[in-house]
Amino acid sequence: MLLIIGTIRLPPERLAAARPAMERMITASRAEPGCLGYSYAQDVLDPGLIHVSEAWRDRAALDAHFKSGHIAEWRASWAELGIGDRKLTLYEAGEGTAT
Repeated sequence: MLLIIGTIRLPPERLAAARPAMERMITASRAEPGCLGYSYAQDVLDPGLIHVSEAWRDRAALDAHFKSGHIAEWRASWAELGIGDRKLTLYEAGEGTAT
């Protein structure tokens, strides 16, 4: 399993404008084969900070995601929405254990 964990930043006053684009990205990504989880969460203490969490079955699923039309649309919206300061890290994970 592959995990992408990190943050993106946008101006807090652009959150309402960014929400529809984020919803489209999340919905389309979650529908992709091999997507085990995909979410964005606004930081409670820092309104312009969005936490990103993705889980993918394998590299083939992630590569297909990177080539999808919805990710191209999402990336094309970044300048208009003021999205920047991306800090995302890819991790390879083994089997999880319930705690």
